[in-house]
Amino acid sequence: MRFRNRPREEPEVIITPLIDIVFLLLIFFMVSTTFQRDSALSIALPEASTETTSVTERPIEVSVDVQGRYYVNGVQLVNTSPDTLRLALKHAAEGRDAPQVIINADAKATVQAMITVMDAARQLGLVNLIFPTQLVEESTGE
Repeated sequence: MRFRNRPREEPEVIITPLIDIVFLLLIFFMVSTTFQRDSALSIALPEASTETTSVTERPIEVSVDVQGRYYVNGVQLVNTSPDTLRLALKHAAEGRDAPQVIINADAKATVQAMITVMDAARQLGLVNLIFPTQLVEESTGE
């Protein structure tokens, strides 16, 4: 029995499925990545032992530093007047239905400064307030 020698074909490498898998992995990692929001202000948050709550898509961020200055979405207000704060909150909430207000108050900020923010938000009908804190790790005493 005599076999004929067939001409050898070069092996073909198909990379289309590989490209599809790489794109799927890229999309997966982009969607599952959490982004850390760094604040330009130096605020030492108070501590608490409860879990975090979920934040909506575009909350209004009000920061209060140690000197009692207010920042709305990272922009410092010209003064610490409640009317100025109320106007800035109203401008930040325009066109949004019941946005969350995140009050980032320094741990050494006065209670009056935080009450002023809460009062200004309440007067505008913004009742969904969040106070972020740092989680305290409890020691077991061993």
